[in-house]
Amino acid sequence: MATGFRSDAGISAMVKRDFLLKVIFLGFVLATVSAVIFVTARAGLTNNTGGAAGTQTLFDRFVTSGGWIVWFILVPMSFVMVYLAVLYCLTIRPKLLVPDTAGDEIVEMARQLEPAQFVKGLADRTDFVSIAVVKAVSKGGADWFRMRDAFFESVQEQALRLGRHIEWINLIGSVSPMVGLFGTIVGMIELFNAIVIAGGQPQPAQLAGGISVALVTTFWGLLIAIPALTVYGIFKNRIETLANLALEQGETILPKIRRGFEKQKASQPTATAPKQSIQEIGGRQSQAGPSAVKRP
Repeated sequence: MATGFRSDAGISAMVKRDFLLKVIFLGFVLATVSAVIFVTARAGLTNNTGGAAGTQTLFDRFVTSGGWIVWFILVPMSFVMVYLAVLYCLTIRPKLLVPDTAGDEIVEMARQLEPAQFVKGLADRTDFVSIAVVKAVSKGGADWFRMRDAFFESVQEQALRLGRHIEWINLIGSVSPMVGLFGTIVGMIELFNAIVIAGGQPQPAQLAGGISVALVTTFWGLLIAIPALTVYGIFKNRIETLANLALEQGETILPKIRRGFEKQKASQPTATAPKQSIQEIGGRQSQAGPSAVKRP
């Protein structure tokens, strides 16, 4: 049974490694945001000293004008969303999770190896089918129905685990419009404050700051949410498809694995039966010996 948990340990190690990569990437995001703030500060100083109107760049319109909500919240969220999308696009693939040759390789190993060696040979593999077969053989043993149920449970657990991972993308896609709406409220507050400061007759330039914050933050919220929710839906459907493929392979290979183990048991020589028959013969001779001596 200990070998059956080696695959779970491998999965936990992979999760820890992914978490470390995420932490490193978040550090990179913070450094990038700091650089953006520094560049925008220098750009603001340049615009103030130049005094020329209508010379805003695309970066100024869609990043600088959004204020601190865009710099510290929405831009980092966009980096994290892109990172997670690329990460799961590279890891949630049929070639890695449900390879076409996995079933044939597992059946061939079952024909050549004993159950204990068979489990050890599959313990380091990370695809859906191999992990589920390890759990099925470890828990099911010779019981076909328990083996089948354990296989299905393992595939479902792996699909749910991946589903929890991609929920971060769904969370970002759901929260980013709310952050954009928060920026809209902040921009409207700045707008009304500018009206109050101007005594009820503000100039258009005095209203531009609040309007920019309101519109730019909404723009960033939608810019993050639309791709995030789209990618989440794609990954969710992909995980369900891979789980179904793994279950189909399981229906095919589990009977072959069981027959392979049964053939191995049948081919093993039974050395205990001759020993028992010899012992019985010896016991009968020992019982018959004294009676033969008493006859004369």
